[in-house]
Amino acid sequence: MQIVISLVSFVVVLGILVTIHEFGHFWVARRCGVKVLRFSVGFGRPLFKFRRKNDPTEYVVACIPLGGYVKMLDEKEGDVDPKEKELAFNRKPLLSKFLIVLAGPAFNLLFAWLAFWLILSIGEEGLRPVIGDIDRQGIASHSTIEVGDEIVSVNGRPTPIWRVAAGLMTTELLDSGAFELTVLKPGGQKHTVSLSIGEAGLPEAADTLNRIGISPRTPVLKAVIGRVIKGEAADKAGLLQGDLVVSVNRVKVDNWAEWVAFTRANPEKLMQVSVLRRGAIVPITLTPKSISAGAQKIGRIGVTPLIPSSLESEFYTTHSLGLIDAVSEAAKQTVSYSLLTFKMIGRMIIGQASLDNLSGPISIAEYAGKTASIGLIAFLKFLAFVSVSLGVMNLLPIPMLDGGHLMFYIVEAIKGKPVSEKIQAGFMRMGMLVLMSLMVVAVLVDISRLIG
Repeated sequence: MQIVISLVSFVVVLGILVTIHEFGHFWVARRCGVKVLRFSVGFGRPLFKFRRKNDPTEYVVACIPLGGYVKMLDEKEGDVDPKEKELAFNRKPLLSKFLIVLAGPAFNLLFAWLAFWLILSIGEEGLRPVIGDIDRQGIASHSTIEVGDEIVSVNGRPTPIWRVAAGLMTTELLDSGAFELTVLKPGGQKHTVSLSIGEAGLPEAADTLNRIGISPRTPVLKAVIGRVIKGEAADKAGLLQGDLVVSVNRVKVDNWAEWVAFTRANPEKLMQVSVLRRGAIVPITLTPKSISAGAQKIGRIGVTPLIPSSLESEFYTTHSLGLIDAVSEAAKQTVSYSLLTFKMIGRMIIGQASLDNLSGPISIAEYAGKTASIGLIAFLKFLAFVSVSLGVMNLLPIPMLDGGHLMFYIVEAIKGKPVSEKIQAGFMRMGMLVLMSLMVVAVLVDISRLIG
């Protein structure tokens, strides 16, 4: 079932983001007076197509959902009726061509901004960013931060919930290797400290919080199952909301933290679980799925704890902004993640970051299915992050990508004449080789994650 959810979610995610990307090209081309012959979502044989009255464009949904294209009238691609020559792409000014090509990635980044704005406007529930533990091996252990301090900002940006605090700390550490953390002491005083990775070298993205060494305060909860995510290991094993976990492999479980420790410590290992359900002990066989957490593998089963209402206000809060305030914060997030994506790509190219940071189609499908199962906010966040990645990737100066075409136009603007078609063709072949190599590496990384 989870495979079906992942595949459907994968197609939906790509369909949305590809449509937005190609619509950017399409919309700006129309505004620049270019005749658009075809707007296609997907490649290969059309599944269905249609035309609108008094519209020269053919709209297509094709069978291979791994991209799309906008076909414009162009004398380089075939004969053009003399009456329509002024509608051809190649006849347009250099600035118009530049804007048409730039529009695809720009619309992806614009969509990411809109998604972040919606998330901030709707609101997101999360843990209060109160420090519950400080790892002696982390960089925070050498500061004046203490257990019980509440994180109020990272580099001046507010952190109303733990997810925001963790995200900002991760982003800033990967970006510059250092950040300022402002905390509120239990007595009410604010205190700011600087945390730096020093000469130890930048961590991998999945390992940043471990290197910082700060964990949030969490309530001591009974091991009662709250939500069960469809298609995950717990759902397949038959765990139900309200089940109280009594023991694992005949070892007594006293609270939720112990239950989490058992599942994390047993990736792909069979566990004999006993739960109390409606007054009766029910035996369940459960095998946690193996996932990567930095350099190690941990188990995941896809459940959340049942949180008593008495603990909600003490440990949890809802983060939301007004419609106007959310505009600027969403823009900051879009710019921040875009710059970080550029830098991470650069570090992978020069060997400062592992290729494990790449996500291929298998990982994207898995994450799409998981976030779709969790809910709207999680799915929107995933869409926003993938849209940022798609926009940034397409801006790279690699022939075959939009950034490659933009590079040729910049050279043309400097030289005063177009790059020769022979040179462009050579670079296009190189670009195709680079893209195919990246795809193969990404798929291999995905497969290595699956097999551990």
